[in-house]
Amino acid sequence: MPALDKWEITKGVRQYHIALEPGDVGEYVLLPGDPARSDRVAKYLKNAELKASHREHRTFTGDYEGIKVSVCSTGMGCPSTAIAVEELANIGANTFIRIGSSAALRPDINIGDIVISNGAMKNEGTSRFYVPECFPAVPDIGLTYLLTQVAKELTADTHHQIYSGISASDDAFYSEPEWIQKLIKLGVQNVEMEASALFTIAHLRGLRAACICGVSGNLNTGEVIYTTKNTKLAAAWEMEIRIVLETIYRFEQARSA
Repeated sequence: MPALDKWEITKGVRQYHIALEPGDVGEYVLLPGDPARSDRVAKYLKNAELKASHREHRTFTGDYEGIKVSVCSTGMGCPSTAIAVEELANIGANTFIRIGSSAALRPDINIGDIVISNGAMKNEGTSRFYVPECFPAVPDIGLTYLLTQVAKELTADTHHQIYSGISASDDAFYSEPEWIQKLIKLGVQNVEMEASALFTIAHLRGLRAACICGVSGNLNTGEVIYTTKNTKLAAAWEMEIRIVLETIYRFEQARSA
């Protein structure tokens, strides 16, 4: 007897972890890690409604330029991100953009800058239950290209710099300096904790995914804000929300043309 396929039996019904059901979310979903950042996104949506706040998943749905858009927090790490993406896809979402925070590894990237992932190292355990370790984790190329173009346009004449490159998705926030040094030698742009699982699942389920992050620190130069508040990071969060919503608008316009 074959093993139970959880994905098949949970499609189109109320979802166990995110506490949402069909109709609660739009096709487009922003994915912050922190539940509090769902509230930040909601401020940009017309008629935003809190649909559920269960576990680490806080979800609003509203309208942006006539498009039904949702935001659902994922919590920290790939396991909870994978659950959120699987369950959101079960109830109709098909385009996901992670809006996160990330530590830069390139010496020229500063706090408050914005990084976009062109691919992610799978330095985490979740993706290994879906694909072999050698299988790449890459975002949707068209969506990522548009995201990058919009980001450059909206940040022109601001203090935010836009960078694109390979990210690393790690399981351990407090990883050893020797491991970070290896990533730096490989030319990895930044390290975060969710993108690789998002990209992997999106590929397998026929979904679209991208990732944009505000820079919270630089593990190469030692510029970090782990013990102090920094307004540059908060400004980067606001900017990436604006970038993603404009990207969704233009992407939907192109689809409808």
